[in-house]
Order: sequence, then structure tokens, then C-alpha cells
Amino acid sequence: MMLVRLALVVAVAMLPITGCAQRSAAAGSEGSGDTRAARPKSIATVEEVLNSGTDLWGEAALKQPDGPSYAFFADLLEPMRYCDAPFRHYPLTLGAPHSPVKARLISNGSAINDLARQRNWINETGTPVTIRVGRDLAVFGEDLARLEGPKFAQGYYPIVQLRYRHDGHAYEQEVFAPTDEEGAQHGVAYARFTVTEGGKGRSGSERAGYTGKGKVEAQIEGYVVHKVADGIVRDNEGKVVATFEPGKWWYTPGRGTLITELEPGESSVLAIYTKPIESTEAVTPAMYDAKRNACIQTWDQVLKRGMNIVTPEPRVNDAWRATVIANYMMLNGDEMRYSHGNQYDKLYIAEPADTTRALALLGQSETARRAIPPIMNYTRKGLEYHQAALKLQMLAHYYFLTRDADFIRSMRLISEEGRKPGWQTELDLLLSGRERKSGLFPPEKYAGDIADHVYSLNSNANGWRGLRDMAIVLGEIGETPLAEKAAASAVEFRKAVIAALDKSIDRSIEPPFVPVALFGEEKPYDMIFKHRMGSYWNIMSKYVLTSGVFPIESDYADMLIDYAQERGGLCMGMNRTCTNGTQTWWVDTRGINDLYGMRYALALLERDEPDRALVSFYGKLAHGFTRDTFVGCEGSSILPMYGDEQDGGRQMYLPPNSAANASFQQQLRYLLVQDYDAVNDDGRADTLRLLFATPRSWLADGKEIRVERAPTQFGEVSFTVRSRLKEGAVTADLKLPERTPSKTFIRLRLPDGWRVTSAEANGIKLEVNEGATINLAPVRGDVKLRATVKKG
Repeated sequence: MMLVRLALVVAVAMLPITGCAQRSAAAGSEGSGDTRAARPKSIATVEEVLNSGTDLWGEAALKQPDGPSYAFFADLLEPMRYCDAPFRHYPLTLGAPHSPVKARLISNGSAINDLARQRNWINETGTPVTIRVGRDLAVFGEDLARLEGPKFAQGYYPIVQLRYRHDGHAYEQEVFAPTDEEGAQHGVAYARFTVTEGGKGRSGSERAGYTGKGKVEAQIEGYVVHKVADGIVRDNEGKVVATFEPGKWWYTPGRGTLITELEPGESSVLAIYTKPIESTEAVTPAMYDAKRNACIQTWDQVLKRGMNIVTPEPRVNDAWRATVIANYMMLNGDEMRYSHGNQYDKLYIAEPADTTRALALLGQSETARRAIPPIMNYTRKGLEYHQAALKLQMLAHYYFLTRDADFIRSMRLISEEGRKPGWQTELDLLLSGRERKSGLFPPEKYAGDIADHVYSLNSNANGWRGLRDMAIVLGEIGETPLAEKAAASAVEFRKAVIAALDKSIDRSIEPPFVPVALFGEEKPYDMIFKHRMGSYWNIMSKYVLTSGVFPIESDYADMLIDYAQERGGLCMGMNRTCTNGTQTWWVDTRGINDLYGMRYALALLERDEPDRALVSFYGKLAHGFTRDTFVGCEGSSILPMYGDEQDGGRQMYLPPNSAANASFQQQLRYLLVQDYDAVNDDGRADTLRLLFATPRSWLADGKEIRVERAPTQFGEVSFTVRSRLKEGAVTADLKLPERTPSKTFIRLRLPDGWRVTSAEANGIKLEVNEGATINLAPVRGDVKLRATVKKG
């Protein structure tokens, strides 16, 4: 697992655990712009937040009318905008589903396939093409005061749109990757440039010799004098590196530049090949439009395969769709890569496993099925028990959601070569690896970046979970003797883990400290954000928290959560981090590792603490993604890295990031649909909870929430809930899963002051608890629900 690569460190020095926008007009009323000057005096300053052990902004959000919201968090910090590469602005990956070659657009529109040329940005491909505009050859997007975007077409399609004003003209740029075979194999980027305004000079008056046309240049880096004919640009090997609209562009050999001049209202198109192709045809406007339409159709088809979510909050709807698409673009064949175009462009264990589980949770089960074998095949020395645990948990979760017994059988032994990857190898390791004296696994690396070998609470707790879950799976697919052996081992193992935990907790401080390194090897951290190792504890402890080795509402869970909440572990519900204690021009020591806060948020949801979980959800949406393009990363700075009020922005570490996307996806899924083992702690889901943690604003009068084809451990569930508060009612159409849970509930989290007074479904009166939670146990199948609501 890349598992714990604290972001914002010099990447050459650190490899993962298992592997750590522009304020545009497009952001509109949903939180764009820097309004912090108008922040109420009661809201803590950034400096107060940085120095506090308590998540001051998270606590303030809890006190807002109707609880946490995107609007509350949006302008508390600058948006994420920059990365630690010479091109500075974060890159956008563009590709076809599963494509082995992808294009890269620099997010201010300045270049396609620009290169960082530094150690932590290895795995880069393509020849840089710089985009310039105007008679003075200004780089597109270099002055953020004159840039709008980037944003996605219709909010979530990976068709990137920008608008830049320069020298009296407005230039629009649109870039996308075609999703056909040529696009997938060669990382093609189609670009269209349009002049939408122009004809006047800087002073607003006509200048001598000024034609009124806008000028766009695409400069291809390198010393090659290209061969150009009939809209085709070939390199010195005769391969095509670009095509252009014939008659609209001309080539300047001395600068390797394609140039077009456009009247206001006029457009022209261009295609860049990340991997040169032997032969192709020149791009035309008709071809551009056809490829664009096909791109939209491809992504529509991908989204229709899985769960559909429609909330009253457009930004949430755009985010989940955009991140599902982004993760398909980060797939390389069937490998769920952690990132693209940098050192993380490869497999790990924990993070891609989380991404694969998110795909399954969102109904993309066939893709999850294809992504599992490469993860099962991957190994990393020094983390054998940790990775065995998480591989088996991933495999079991996939089975619980799909009941695909044939696939589980096929994963027993993937290959007879090498270490013989498959669940049998991982299970044998967990069954045979425990020490006789301690009852635990022998010491292994604390984390991917931390070479110290310790008795790891993480490896042992999650190893127990892997054994317990696989015992259930094996029992259901007919592997009875092996299932019984694993189940018996899990019972004894759990006792050993809890005994070691009890010996290791430091109760001399408040809250008590639960170490990851057992038996006194790890001491409490006065403030988590002051210590690099504290930051790793902050990550690894979350894996312990949701392991299930102790109940989620136990004293042990309370200790872990309280320590993070009171000792500087959180900012807007996301994990805080501290790097090496050094600072360079690019790196600030105080940061956020939002993707590793996912398990904290999921724990809060399982504990039924919805408002605190919403702090993490909206913190992530507001400051764990770029604005309007929803690009995530392993970590980000809290303070702006450089720039003035106009272009100040926070730094991202090695974007994009598939697990950062999965963090949001899993949180959203569990806000809406929860399938838990809540009755007898036997590892089998028995309780279905619907809408248990939705924002209260989502059921304001006239609002509607729709969920279709949501996979659960009981089968698929669908529902549409409509709020008609002025009529005194909330109605719902539900299709409950085929396997009946022991308990089924739906919660109607209404705006403050409203409550449910009664409910009935299919002619049956239902029990209502605490004015919101309705017991659906008496009904089955297709259900029509009506809840009577009242204010006051």
C-alpha cells in the first residue's frame, strides 16, 4: 500500500507505504472567490487553526444552521492550484478508459504534455507543446487574473474548458482525449481554440497595422525540424506527432511552432499525439465534433454501468461522476494505478485496494473484478502481513457485494510461478505467521516510508480481519475445512491482539494513547501536527480504528478518535500532517493528508455521528479537490505556497490520485447507504441503514434524493425520496434488496426544527424513533412510504 507517504516531502527521499484552481468565474455561487476578509470574527483564523489541538473550523461547522456545508468551508483556505514541478499548475490527466497512454493538460491551459523532469515526476511521457496567444507570444493562462477555469463540460465530463483574456481578445481553449482505440493507444489530446472577443488594442482603440485577429501558437518542444504536409506533423522518424485543421495553421520550422490567426467568433482544431503514430488523418472540425460526442457517449456508458446518485447539490453530483471517470482514466489496462505521470504511476496495496472497493461499492463491479488480480499479484518487501490483510479484506468485500463465488475460486492461485500469488498464499501467511510467544505476527515495517520494524497493531488488527472475513467467504463457497481453520485461528488471534493492546495503551495521559508500535516502542505525541512520526501514527491508527478487532463504539475506538480530535490530528475533518521539519521553496511542513482520513470518516458514520462525518465529507469536497475539476492528491499544504491575493494557491503533492477520489466516493456511498454487522459482531452484515447521514439541506422543501442500483451485502437497493415540507409530508419509493436484513431503517434528516411524527408504508404503520428514523422491518420488496412531518 502506498499507504503512508506523507505528502509535501522531497519525493526522492520518500517512497510510499505501500507506497502520501483557479478561483474562476465558473465556480459561481458555490464558493468561488476569496471572501475571507468578510469572515465573521467568531471563525478562527488560519494561524489559530494551525496551532490548535482541536479542529476549530470543524467544530464551528457543527454549530451552523443545519450543520456542516460546502459553503461554510469553501473560502476558509485558498484552493489547491500548484504542484512541485516547474510547470507549477497542477496537471489534468486525460485518457480513454483503461488506456495505457494518456495525455496531460497543465491546468491553466499553458501546455499539453509538459514535463517536470525531476525524480518524483518519473513516468512522464510525450513531447511538451506550449500554448501561446497574442502578438507578444504570451503563455496561455500565465496571468490568473485574466483566466477563467479550468472547468469540465457539463460539470463532470473530462472535456476541459478555459477562457483567457489577452491584448484585447478573449481566447477559449477546450481539450479532451478521444476514447477510441487510437486515442487509447497513443494518448491523443484534441484541442479547439476560439477567439470570442477582439478587434481592439489594449487601449481600446485601433492600432496601426492591427488586424483584429487573435493569434494562437502551439510550440512543439525539441530540436526536430518536423515534416509538415496536408495537416500532418511528422518527427524525424516519420511518425505523426500532431495533426491540424488544413488551411487554418502554418508551421514555423525555426521554432517548431504551429500558428493560426482567428477572427472573433472563429475556431480551429489541433490534435497532439503523446505516443507518435505511424499514420493517421488530419483533424477537422467535423472530426473534432464527432470525437467529442463519442467521448461523452463513452463516459455516459461507463457511468450507467453502476450506481446512480442524484442529490440536490450539483457539486456533489459532479464530483462523484468526475472522480469515477478520473479513476477509469488512471487505470492502465486492468491495473488500478495510484496516480499518473509521476513516481506513483504504479500499483500499491492499500490505496488501489480502497479504490477498487470504491468501484464495487458504486456498482462498477466488473471493473473491480478486473482490477483485483493485479493487486493480488503485487507484493512489497517488509509489509507482507499488512498487505496480506488488506488484499484478503478487499477480496472478501468484493464477494460480500457480488456473491461471485466463481471469481473467488479463480483467485485461489493466480500463477504457479514465483511466490504463487492468490488468496491461498496470503491466507497461509496469516495462518502460519504468528509467533508462539507473543501470539502476534513478527515485527514488520511501521509503514511504507518508515523502515523501523515493530510489533504493528495495524498489521495484527487487520490481519485478524482478513482471517475472519475470508473464513466467512470460504464457508459460503464450500471450502469448509479451510473456513473452519481460519475461523478458529481468528478467534485465538483476536484475543492475542486485544491482550497486546491492553498492555501497550499509555493511560498516563488524557486521552489515553493507543500506539501503533506495541509494547512501549511508541510514545505519545504532544501534538500530532508537530511530529513526522505523529503524522504516520495519524494515518496508521485509522486502519486500526476500522479493522473491527474491537467494536466501533468501544473504549478503544473512543481513545483513537479522541486523540486525533484533541491532539491536533484534524483540519476540517481531514488528517493533518507534518513533514520532515524542513522547508524549501516548494514545501511547507504543515499539511493535510485528506485521503488517509477516509477511515476516520467511515468510523464516524458507523458510530452514527452524521454531523461529524459531514465535516470530513465537506472538508474533502471543499479543500481535498481542485475547484471545478475535482483533482485530488495524497496531500496538500494548508498555507498558500506563493503568490499574492490574486494568484495565491495551495500546493498539491503528485496529483492526480485515485485513492483521493475513492475517499470521497466511499464517504458519499455511506452517507446514503450503510450495510453493517451491527447485531452480533460475527462479520456478516445484518443491518441496512438508508440516508443515515445526509446533509439536512438535502431534504429542504421541494428537494429530492435519488439512488439507483446501489450494491449492498443484501443485494441492490434503489430509492427516491421527495420532500414536501409545506404539505407536511416526505414520500419515498423504495426497492429493498432481495436478501432481507435483520434490521432495516431509513432516516429522514430534515432541516432544523422539523421532525417526523408518523410514517406508514404499503398500508402498514411504522415505528418512528427520535423524530427521524423509521423502522422498515415490517415491509419488503417495493415500498411506498409516506412520512408525516411537522415543524416545532
